[in-house]
Amino acid sequence: MLVATLSGFVLVSSIYVYEMYFFTFSEIDRGSTQKGPGPVTSPTGEYTASAYYELYGGAAGGVNVWVEITNDDENDKKKTIYYSDANKSISLEWANEDTLFIKNEKNSMKLNVEKEIYHDRGLVCQSLLMKDEYETCYQN
Repeated sequence: MLVATLSGFVLVSSIYVYEMYFFTFSEIDRGSTQKGPGPVTSPTGEYTASAYYELYGGAAGGVNVWVEITNDDENDKKKTIYYSDANKSISLEWANEDTLFIKNEKNSMKLNVEKEIYHDRGLVCQSLLMKDEYETCYQN
């Protein structure tokens, strides 16, 4: 009984540590996504921003939104810079050549697409796998 309890504890702890410190956006269910606002091209044409909706939880569930930046100068390299619960209205607008204003009713953000990232639950901010992809991480 002791071995089974310890094994269960180790398994649950390992899953928790993995989810908390090895997060990537590859876990987004892209099979149930819907296209959101965009594409919106930056003033210099270097970047394109697009939003996508991810449905979760069935009839009683909700919708997450993420914003993906495509670097048109680097062979269409894609990078997710924003992930949150979707609210009534989402809009994307370029403030300048590398700063995107994302309006999402409760948690609007102005992000430098080269250096900053936002994840409403903060999983990106503590991920060991993603720490080299941004300089500043924001969370709710």
